[in-house]
Amino acid sequence: MNEQQLHAKPPYAMIAVLFFGAFVAFLNNTLLNVALPVIMTEFQVNPAQVQWLTTGYMLMNGILIPASAFFIQRFTNRNLFLTAMTLFTIGTLTAALAPSFIVLVIARMIQASGSAMMMPLLMNVMLVAFPVEKRGTAMGYLGLVMITAPAIGPTLSGWIVQHYSWRVLFWMVLPFAVLVILIAFFRLKNIMETRDVKLDVLSIILSSLGFGGLLYGFSMAGDKGWMDPQVYVTIIVGAVALTAFIRRQLSMPVPMLEFRIYKHPMFTLSTIILVVLSIAMFSGMLLTPIYVQNVREISPFHSGLLMLPGAVIMGIMSPITGRLFDKYGPRTLAISGLLITTVTTFMLSRLEMDSGYFYIMAVYTVRMFGMSMVNMPIMTNGLNQLPMQMNPHGTAMNNTLQQVSGAIGSAFLMTVMNKRTETEAASLAGESAGLPDAEAAAVKAQIAQEALLHGINFAYFVCTVIVFIALILTFFVKRVVPPKEKAEAMKAAGGDPVKAGKSGTHTPQHE
Repeated sequence: MNEQQLHAKPPYAMIAVLFFGAFVAFLNNTLLNVALPVIMTEFQVNPAQVQWLTTGYMLMNGILIPASAFFIQRFTNRNLFLTAMTLFTIGTLTAALAPSFIVLVIARMIQASGSAMMMPLLMNVMLVAFPVEKRGTAMGYLGLVMITAPAIGPTLSGWIVQHYSWRVLFWMVLPFAVLVILIAFFRLKNIMETRDVKLDVLSIILSSLGFGGLLYGFSMAGDKGWMDPQVYVTIIVGAVALTAFIRRQLSMPVPMLEFRIYKHPMFTLSTIILVVLSIAMFSGMLLTPIYVQNVREISPFHSGLLMLPGAVIMGIMSPITGRLFDKYGPRTLAISGLLITTVTTFMLSRLEMDSGYFYIMAVYTVRMFGMSMVNMPIMTNGLNQLPMQMNPHGTAMNNTLQQVSGAIGSAFLMTVMNKRTETEAASLAGESAGLPDAEAAAVKAQIAQEALLHGINFAYFVCTVIVFIALILTFFVKRVVPPKEKAEAMKAAGGDPVKAGKSGTHTPQHE
């Protein structure tokens, strides 16, 4: 099927299958978080060990997502999707039957090896299947899957773990994964061109050490502290390997991951804004449950429930903002969204010991609403500036940096929170001096909660400053046309750039 046929009649049935598979895989990303304490008890492991269920998953994503540009160019979208879903299904079954903790960790990494391919593959299919004037809407529906599934995970798993075994989390996902494979086997077609690109083994090794080292080091920093050798050694190794990886890619005629895409200014600007947004979103998903559970002493299930409306709103808004992007461009949406995000993040930096449950829910939900106006429009606009053959590299780069920035940002803000908590606890400690033991214990507990509240508020204030920087950057965003569409418009206008802006496409070069 050629490009004109695709644009005239996009393969909606095939895309629905891809969406279904991606939803199942993305739901699994956060499904296990609430179950970690139960798994610790069953397998008798400590917090540092059980963290490998999420760290191992993240590491596998960090290793494979940068290589996704190679896989997408080298293999057909049908074979790649079936392989990814098969690996995910094998991992899910292994996890459900896991007799030991180490088997469960390996199963999670097998799952991740499949799900890591989903988002880059889906994005590239959408960019190929839809013309530029409809990409915003299409990517908006993709955003619905990408955002809603992981956000629903904690609430759903909280309810399941409260009533059933943690293994039900995997048994529940398994039949849907098998169903996706069966449907995809009969319904999936190849719509993307393949190229005979060669796999550079050294690039894979450097990429794995680079992105994997940074992800691991920063994700462990919040727990172990920055001065732990396990943290700073892996970060240094990751930084050195990543530098070598970038230098190698720039010297290769056909690189595994094309860093020259950053010569396109709107793609570069969109990447910076998306990195900031990832830091804000991941940190919010981390700091809010800590406040709700540890300061307000609300149950994990109700903590997950508090975050659910935000996920639903973000999912509903994603297709709507996609349509608005197609009509009005990215700048107005991004400025409005980041203004809302900045204000609501600042409001979360002013929480009290007795802030109401529904107040927190409302502020968090409005914050997610603001983010929904930024994410897909800015991403789509940046990708629109790349030539079609660069799309696999653009999507791989965006997904990798969102993973890395989310881990780095969360670790940084967790460190900010911990340091401020320690400082406040030390300054308040004098209040319990000289009191009877019974009273002193109660005062110390109160001081610990107040110190934690100060730490959370300060971390949210730092996050507010970071988001405000992204807000300033959005004023420099311009609407762009993919090079191919722009060339066709110029040709139709007889080489007149003024006429070209009014013909050949509904998308002007600048807002």
